[in-house]
Amino acid sequence: MLSARRNRYKPTLSCLYLVTQGIVIRMAENPASTQLRRGVVGPCILALLSTGPRFGLQIVRELNEVGQLLTSQGTVYPLLSRLQEAGQVSSHWEVSDTERPRRYYSLTDVGRRDLELFREDWRQFSDSVGSLLETVPSASVPSASIESELP
Repeated sequence: MLSARRNRYKPTLSCLYLVTQGIVIRMAENPASTQLRRGVVGPCILALLSTGPRFGLQIVRELNEVGQLLTSQGTVYPLLSRLQEAGQVSSHWEVSDTERPRRYYSLTDVGRRDLELFREDWRQFSDSVGSLLETVPSASVPSASIESELP
C-alpha cells in the first residue's frame, strides 16, 4: 500500500526546477493540513520580510527550510501579489551586471501592523488549540484503517 501512495506523486517540471534549486518540498497528504497551511503562509512571508527585503525564490527557500509550509513554489508568487494589492508588501526590481534582474519584496507599515495583529491572534489561537489537544485523549485508530482510507 505504501508504494501505491508514493506512485501518486509524479514529479512535474516545477518540482524538477525546485530540486535543481536545492528546494525539496513534501507534498501534503492531509487536506486539513493544506487548509491550515493556506491560512498561515501569508503571515509567515510578512514575518520573513520584517527582517529585510527578499526576492521571491529566497522567500520560497526560507519557507521550505522551516518545513511543512509549502506544497509548491507556485503558491508563493500569487500570494505575494495579493499581499502587494492589500498594501502589506511593496516591491522593486534590482538589476545587476552579474545576475539577472530580481524583484525584491519589502514589508510596508500596513504589513508590519497586520503582522503584529496576527502574532497576537496566533498566540491566543495556538494556545487554545494546544490546550484542547492536551486535555482531550487522542483516539486510537488502527493503521490499517488509515491506509484503507487513502486514495
